[in-house]
Amino acid sequence: MKWEECSFVISSKERKKIFLCLVKPKIPTEISKELKKSVPQVSRTLKLFVNRGLVECKTPEAKKGRIYALTKKGEELLEYFKEKD
Repeated sequence: MKWEECSFVISSKERKKIFLCLVKPKIPTEISKELKKSVPQVSRTLKLFVNRGLVECKTPEAKKGRIYALTKKGEELLEYFKEKD
């Protein structure tokens, strides 16, 4: 695991909450409702995760309801968080 990625996620409570929501694939609206955050905020955070290779969009051509899921790298980081809890 790369510690820079871990630091990036845990340095923001909101990023960590959104990251931990992705235990299973979800659309931004589901995350938004679950965490009571705005869809634009969730979408921006997901983009940051995609750019770091932690999350991937499974349906990039969809105009609405894009599904996001953890990558292998993201799953490794999730396992680290589970061990710490």
